[in-house]
Amino acid sequence: MLHSLFKLAAETSSDARRKLLQAVTDLFFCDPEPTGLSKHHYGEIALRALPHLDSEARQGYADEVAAEPNLPRSVANALAGDPDGEVAQLVLRLSPVLTDRDLAAIALNQSQAHLAAIAERVRLSENITDILVDRGDTVVLKTVGGNEGAAFSEEGFDRLLERGREEAAIPRAVAVRSDLSDARAERVLRVLVELGEDDDIDLASDSEAAAIARLARRQRLEVNQLIGDLKGGTRPLDDVVVMLAEEDRAYHLAQVLARVSDIGVEQALRALLQRDVSGIALACRALDIGIAGFAAVLALRARRLMFANKDTEEDLRRYAQIDSAAATRGMRFIRMKARVA
Repeated sequence: MLHSLFKLAAETSSDARRKLLQAVTDLFFCDPEPTGLSKHHYGEIALRALPHLDSEARQGYADEVAAEPNLPRSVANALAGDPDGEVAQLVLRLSPVLTDRDLAAIALNQSQAHLAAIAERVRLSENITDILVDRGDTVVLKTVGGNEGAAFSEEGFDRLLERGREEAAIPRAVAVRSDLSDARAERVLRVLVELGEDDDIDLASDSEAAAIARLARRQRLEVNQLIGDLKGGTRPLDDVVVMLAEEDRAYHLAQVLARVSDIGVEQALRALLQRDVSGIALACRALDIGIAGFAAVLALRARRLMFANKDTEEDLRRYAQIDSAAATRGMRFIRMKARVA
């Protein structure tokens, strides 16, 4: 194997560089815990090879390593900032290596295709959404507006709605978010009303705007009722988890888990939608959520994070092996740590 690598390294053609990068990549990712030195060396090889590859080869490589947590940050940035948006797309959407600073630099300087990919990330901070709202086109604004993992500052939310006055599809995308406060939901509805032909649109009308607003409000009330049922012991937690997961209501599921676990909603949503499954597995096990309930959670995650079925099957097997008492102790520690912070 080493002889073949040395032979490829001596060649300078694009195809030889591609084969060398593929061979080194296969070796590097065989190690689940590479050292800092090996990550450095791998990064150097990748960064030297990438400029010699054509767009198709760069995209193939980018798609292969996009979600890898051990990918050197320098390589992730090189791929995410590639001038070809198709090369950068999957890395921008999935890479756990990219920091807010990395994403901000790309969002400020790259194309709308890059911004659209960033807008699809599972979690986005207010700093990043501020940039997307300022620079994004209609596609970007619709995507980030409907992304329940995207947090908005008050200024950023107002700016999003202001830009939504230019295109009704933007406030419509925002209106169906399940995490809107009543105040924000009413602001969205006002914009939709302004864009309608009938100035007398209200919540009792049959307009699309009113239907969207009614759905968002009904779901918020429903979650409050579900939490009340759980407190009163009239509905099993597993049934609630399965229902919300199957309806793909990630934010509402996080609300329920946060309330019954005595943690913050943001903390619960982060655990639910981050690529590492250990956090949500710990929380669910501490709550004695059964296999069927956790399977529904994994199915939601697979849809949101584009996991393969084999990943969820392995996660379910490991979940069954978690000790309930140990999970309870772990959650107790997490709650104490959050309160101190």
